[in-house]
Order: sequence, then structure tokens, then C-alpha cells
Amino acid sequence: MKFAEIETFRALMRGGSTRKAALLLHVTQPAISQSLKRLEQQADMLLFSRLSGRLVPTPEAQALLTEVERIFIGMDAIEHKLRSLRDFGVNQLSISCYPAFGLGFMPRALERLRSLCGADNWPQVSLQVLSSKDVRERVATGMADFGLMADEMSLDGIDHSTFAQFPGVVVMPPGHALTRFKTIQPAQLAEVSFLALNPEDASRRRLQAAMAEHGVTLRIAVQTPYAASVCELALRGLGVGLVNPITALDYADRGLVVRRFSADVSFACLLALPAGKALSTTARDFLSLMRLQLRDDEQRLRNYLK
Repeated sequence: MKFAEIETFRALMRGGSTRKAALLLHVTQPAISQSLKRLEQQADMLLFSRLSGRLVPTPEAQALLTEVERIFIGMDAIEHKLRSLRDFGVNQLSISCYPAFGLGFMPRALERLRSLCGADNWPQVSLQVLSSKDVRERVATGMADFGLMADEMSLDGIDHSTFAQFPGVVVMPPGHALTRFKTIQPAQLAEVSFLALNPEDASRRRLQAAMAEHGVTLRIAVQTPYAASVCELALRGLGVGLVNPITALDYADRGLVVRRFSADVSFACLLALPAGKALSTTARDFLSLMRLQLRDDEQRLRNYLK
């Protein structure tokens, strides 16, 4: 079985026809048909049913696609590494990070790295700010030295530890009626327009459980996947939200008001590492700087919560 035939199969599953598969692979339709015929002969099974001139994947084809996609993820990782080595050599740092820590915290940590190592020893850095799902995928396939992600993701295929865990903070615009309180109670959130993270978010589920314990129903005005969006919406007067305090720091200097929340609703940030793979010296050193930055951010947060 040749790789070109596996590539043809994948193109057919993606395109749904020999014409679209031929366009994807820049070959002719007869070449696609011949390649599929050889693959089915070697596999000794039918992978597509022919119905009224259309190719319909069989259940066997759907099952095969899962394994084929894993092969191509691995190929993408190899190509990514080759391009990086060609362009930048071995002095590089590849980080994947979810937005809660990727938009403000990680640039602050990289600024710290730059001030320590200077321009001459500065590694080539790739910082990819992605969903937690994509962070996990890039780490698992070796496309990132490490990643930071939320705690609702599967941990299969990666090594991991808790990088940070904080109680959530309530954020609101300047002048809001709740700004006069140092600590916000669950019942007070029932009285305001609430800016919520999406239902699948683990911290959103913890918030709902806490609200249920107090018999509180939230008046949700907006749902969004990112704490940064909650902060931006709150800053513009669209409501009140509960977010990771590290994200709130990115907006506090712009006037966002940050308050403690009396209920126990935590936000966890996980450090994701490729399974069984030793970190480079550059990556280990930067992780140490990230922990120092986290300590400084915690101090800044305490100042805002006085």
C-alpha cells in the first residue's frame, strides 16, 4: 500500500467526489479512480459505495479515516519541525497557549525573557494563541514544546501538571452599582446582566453549581468562549462577568473594576507537555520565568483587590 493511495482516500473523504479529490491533489480524475481501485483491491474490501454516480463512504471507510488523519497530523508535525529547523536552527521555543493566558500573561513573560537574554541570545519564538482543544493537539503531536490550556480537555496522550489555579473574580465597568462592594455575593449577580462563558466551559459549570446552591438564577446577556471577551464586554458597560483573574489583569489598567467573589468558583490552567519527552534547556528556563511572572501577577492582583 503506497502513501499516494492513502492520500487519495483522504482527499475523497474530504472532497466527496473524484472531481474534488483531483482538484485537491492536482491530478486527473482517472488517476484518482485508479488509485482508489488499487487501494480497495489491496484492502480486499469496499471503501465506497457507488450510488447514482456518487461515492458514498462505507462504515469501514469512516473507521479508516480516523487512523489516516492521525498519520497526516504526524506528517504536519514533521513538516513544521523541518521548516523551523531550516529557518531558525535549534535555538527556538514553540509555545501553544489558550487565550486566558496567551493574550497578556505570555507576552509579559516573553518580555521578561528578552530583558534577561538580550537580543543576541533571544531564541526564535513561536507563540500560537489557540483554543484549549488545539493546544492539546499541538502538544500531543510534538508541534509545541509545551502548552497552557484550560482544565476541561482530555489529558490522554500528554503529560500535564497544574500551572495556576485561582478563585474567579467578578469584573464590571467603572461606575457600576456593584463597585461599592469589596466582595460580591451570589445573590447580587441575579440582579445584573451577566456575561457568561460558554456552557461547556468547566468554570461555567462550577459557577452554575454555586448559583444553584444559593438558589440564584443568572440573567445571561451574552455567552462567549473567552474570558478576554467577557472583560472587553464588561469594560464597555454590557454587563458583569466572572473570569480568570490573570485575564482580568490585562484590562484592569484600562479601568475594568475587579472584585472578589464569595462563592468558590476556581479557574485552573494546566501545563501540557509532550508525553515522555524531555524539555529543551530553553523551554525549561522559560518555564521558570513564567512562574516568576505568575508570582508578580498575583501580587498585582492583590493590589487591585484591596
